[in-house]
Amino acid sequence: MEWFNVGTIVNTHGIKGEVRVMSKTDFPDERYKAGSKLAIFMPKSKTPTFVTVTSHRKHKNFDLLTFEGYPNINDVEKFRDGVIKVSEKELTELEENEFYYHEIIGCRVITDTGEEIGTVTEIIETGANDVWTVTPAEGKPHYIPYIEDVVKDINLDESVITIELMDGLLS
Repeated sequence: MEWFNVGTIVNTHGIKGEVRVMSKTDFPDERYKAGSKLAIFMPKSKTPTFVTVTSHRKHKNFDLLTFEGYPNINDVEKFRDGVIKVSEKELTELEENEFYYHEIIGCRVITDTGEEIGTVTEIIETGANDVWTVTPAEGKPHYIPYIEDVVKDINLDESVITIELMDGLLS
């Protein structure tokens, strides 16, 4: 089974079993809603601890969660530095032209004329749009903005992304 990172527990919050999560998901309301099943992977453990969310709220830049059966700070202190993940069966269907990072990373990038550019190795969130790091077999990485004018086709079945080369894009 494949697991996907949705956040990291960075600390506890208060004495009533809340944990402070640095979220890595675009869907916090869905991932952290009451009743959601999550897996916590600790740094030195091979097996996850499965938990069920009982409450979720936002506080500053963090998501605060409580879990069923963990009513106080002493119960949740052990989860500090744990990575919260969901299984692939928990992933939801996305809208058209929306993709999970794991679907894009590893795809080959070619131009609309068939020229091989490289492979997507990283996705950088900029606020306005994502920027894909495309690493060629040799040479420096290129940074491709994920915008309609540049990205023309994404074929997940063949793991190929077709882009239109704009002036200065690969310099």
